[in-house]
Amino acid sequence: MIKKYKSNEIEKLVEILNNDGVAAVPTDTIYGLCAKMYSKEAREKLTLVKERLPDKSFPIMCGNIEQIKNIGKVTKKTEKLIKTFMPGPITLVLRKSKNVPSYINEGSIEVGVRMATTKELQKIIELLGMPILMTSANKSGENVCKTIEEIEEKLPKVDAILEGTVSFGQASTIVDCTTDDYKILREGPIKLEEIEKIYS
Repeated sequence: MIKKYKSNEIEKLVEILNNDGVAAVPTDTIYGLCAKMYSKEAREKLTLVKERLPDKSFPIMCGNIEQIKNIGKVTKKTEKLIKTFMPGPITLVLRKSKNVPSYINEGSIEVGVRMATTKELQKIIELLGMPILMTSANKSGENVCKTIEEIEEKLPKVDAILEGTVSFGQASTIVDCTTDDYKILREGPIKLEEIEKIYS
């Protein structure tokens, strides 16, 4: 049986993450799996839980713009996107900074970042004192788990579940910001027209 925690028990869930565990948490879009960023063991556990190839990358959920700037290159254009849409259902692909450990997105010069979209995620990042690796709650190649019962059944290696609700039920919009021209890699709740509007 996977340990379940309510939003007023986040300290207990953070203790599990601090010990390189993996937790399932509700985000603004879907249920996600998270692990602390600055731990190779935690990253390996997350890969194991997802049954994913070890060389596949994980997006990083940050608590604020300073954390984003610490792990990726943010241009003035990108900063405008951050200030307009974050926190929100958007992932930005940035050029990796030297502060990112080699085991994160190994062999790639890019990193995907989001900003924490709920009070609970903000609290987790704050208590951990670092960003978290964040990915959808599913085994690699399968559909995202929509309920806690589904997570328990399909992802039995998860160490903890934070109870809660999700709003969009749709994965985030992904924008490539690694060049001067932004490019939509996946359209989600934030549409292309909304992004184009801020640059027009």
